[in-house]
Order: sequence, then structure tokens, then C-alpha cells
Amino acid sequence: MTKAQSQAGMRSALKWAGGKKKVVSEIASLLPIKGKKRLVEPFVGGGSVFLNLDFDEYLLVDMNKDLIALFNIIKNQPTAFISDAEKYFNGDHNQPEKYYEIRSQFNQSTDPYERSLLFLYLNRHGYNGLCRYNKSGGYNVPFGRYKHPYFPKDELKSFSEKAQKATFIQGDFETAFSQLKADDVVYCDPPYSPINPTSNFTAYAGNSFTDEDQQRLVACAEIAKSKNIPTLISNHYVDFTKKLYKDATEQKFFQVRRTISQKGKGRIKVEEVLALYK
Repeated sequence: MTKAQSQAGMRSALKWAGGKKKVVSEIASLLPIKGKKRLVEPFVGGGSVFLNLDFDEYLLVDMNKDLIALFNIIKNQPTAFISDAEKYFNGDHNQPEKYYEIRSQFNQSTDPYERSLLFLYLNRHGYNGLCRYNKSGGYNVPFGRYKHPYFPKDELKSFSEKAQKATFIQGDFETAFSQLKADDVVYCDPPYSPINPTSNFTAYAGNSFTDEDQQRLVACAEIAKSKNIPTLISNHYVDFTKKLYKDATEQKFFQVRRTISQKGKGRIKVEEVLALYK
């Protein structure tokens, strides 16, 4: 199997807003992989891209401390974690009172293992795959009201196996770019530029991702390009990104269905862009 081929549609253990499982083939078709041994993702998110692309190594970075802690625990302690996590996926835990009790427990906890167990529970029982924190760093996603929240046992096992080739680091995306090597290829899935002011949702890790951050990311891609390390960036195709990516080596456009409001009519097809710097 070549690196660009998707691996049997591996699913993330997490529900993740903006996850890329459905568009991995689009990403793979533009990602320059010849002679590249390591995939670098400065915004790993739910992990669907690295799970479905075959490389010798992975460097996976994200600003979200809870996400990276969870991934490292799944990597290093899969058996114990799966056993402990499954206890939270019974009917007694799938009710709003219990959910908010556990959310409060999560927000008060400082133990990485406990937080990881509760983070997975909150992710699977919370509303719409959101991961959101308030300005004080408290997780504040409401109860999701699902009939039978899915326990991703098989996905956790598969993730742990794939993660043996991965290094997970918490930090700003520049952390990833500062560690690039000649045989790397970079895929970036930053918080997207808003379709319109009311749809702006970039503060999933408790910090906003600004236009200046988008510009800083392109600057990193240009520097990597000068070192013959290609970078592919995903985003909404809007006026701001049209200008932002005007110097990209290549661009690819496609449409995805995006929920931009709680009402059904907010689920519309939105144009996205893949901008390649190589």
C-alpha cells in the first residue's frame, strides 16, 4: 500500500467537529509524499488524517492539553485505559445530572489519567462533538442527549497500535514547524476562517485563532517550502483565504456539508480549499 492510500477508513475514537475522515482522499491526492517518511500535523485534532495515511513516523501537535494527554495515555496504557473508560458508558452515566457532575469533576481534576477518562466520556456524551472551554479554562459543552453513546473500544485499540509510530506534543503549531526534517511532509488543519461573523468558532482550545495566526501559519509554510518541505493547509474558501493563499503553489477546491447553526437550514454545503506550498 502506498502512503497516499487510505487505510480501510480507520475511525477516530473521538467525535470531533471539523474532523477530516470524509475528505482524507482529497488530502491524500494533493499531499506530496514521494521520499517522505514522516507526516507532521501541527493541528492533529481528532486524528483522522494520521490514522488513515501510512507513514513510517508521525509528529502530531495540538494546543489542547487534554487531547494530547489522552492520546499519550491511549498510546502507552491502552489496556488499563479501555477497561477504566468503559465503565462510564452505561445507562447510569447517560443522563444530564450525571453528565454535569462529571463535567464538574473534570474541571476540578488535575490528574492527567483521570482527566483523560472523563475527557473521553464528555466527548462522547456532550453536544455534537464539540470541544470547548470558557475563558477560565473550564470545559463547558452541554449534555448531548444521545440515546446510546458509543464506546469506541475498537477505535481505541486501533489508535494505540497506530500511535506507536507517533510522537504527540502539546503546543502552538510553530512547535511542529520548529522540528521539521528533510523527509517530512506537513498537513495543517487549523481552526477555519469564519464563513460569516456569526459562524466564527475558533476558540475550541480556550484561545482564539486569529487572522494574524492564519498569516503566521502561511509564513511557516513558506519557510518550510524554502527547505523543500511541502505543507498542505485546509480552510474555508472565503474572501480572506483567497488573498491569504494567493501565492500557494497549487490549490484544490471541494464542497463539504457544514453545520453552521443548530437549525437544519444551517447545514449547507460550503466550499473548502486545500492550499499547497512546495
